[in-house]
Amino acid sequence: MTIVATGRPSASAATNADKGQVGRLLRSWRERRRVSQLELALRAGSSARHISFIETGRSRPSEEMVLRLAEHLQVPVRERNALLLAAGFAPHYPETPLDDPALDALRDGMERLIQGYEPYPALVVDAGYTVVAANRGIALLLEGVPEELMTPAPNAMRLTLHPEGLAPRIRNLREWRGHLLAQMERQIALDRSDQLRALYEEVAGYPVPEDAPGDEPAGPVPYFALPLRIEHDGRILSFVSSISTFNTPMDVTVAELAIETFLPADPATTKYLHTLAG
Repeated sequence: MTIVATGRPSASAATNADKGQVGRLLRSWRERRRVSQLELALRAGSSARHISFIETGRSRPSEEMVLRLAEHLQVPVRERNALLLAAGFAPHYPETPLDDPALDALRDGMERLIQGYEPYPALVVDAGYTVVAANRGIALLLEGVPEELMTPAPNAMRLTLHPEGLAPRIRNLREWRGHLLAQMERQIALDRSDQLRALYEEVAGYPVPEDAPGDEPAGPVPYFALPLRIEHDGRILSFVSSISTFNTPMDVTVAELAIETFLPADPATTKYLHTLAG
């Protein structure tokens, strides 16, 4: 990743910006959020007439107005930079490489967090589901996965759904696969990422055996969320997952990080993992 410049563009850059492009983009986000011009105007302290003028290109919004509208439309940080560029302004949010010294505290905090979660699995992924950190609980589940799926940078979706990855071990593959694909579809609708769409088409195209296991009866355990039921060393382990992101991120890289933790869904899984951890 590269650092995005935060200085203001030259006068010629602002002059040459397509005045209508930012309006079209804002209208697209507003319609996606199913918000009327009047509702957006009330939220942003403006008027429906002014919002209409911006969307049709009759009025060029200020930098502050672009950011205010993006905030109320819950536009992802990366796309907020795109809105600013379309309006003739410089990006507001930097994109700092994760290995930059400026993010030392962040990396250290994430490592401490996922290590402290052991023996339960936890990992950190970026917007494209590339694994940037993982603990020993994840390593346990990945035992036996081919090296080619682990390098150069492992991808959580490929590792999970690839026929040579975890898929053959997942005892409720059809349900878990459906859950992951639906999650990606929601993210694509939000972020409009070509990279993410390409990944979705790849993993959705992986063959699913006709005899792939579906959800099995939970027995006496009342699962409170869809579990990941995965085989390890002859045992069926059950987990429910939780995903955390950072509040009010001011950097594109940080905004796109997600921490996923897997909580044991039954006492047997809890006991087994603690036994392995000694």
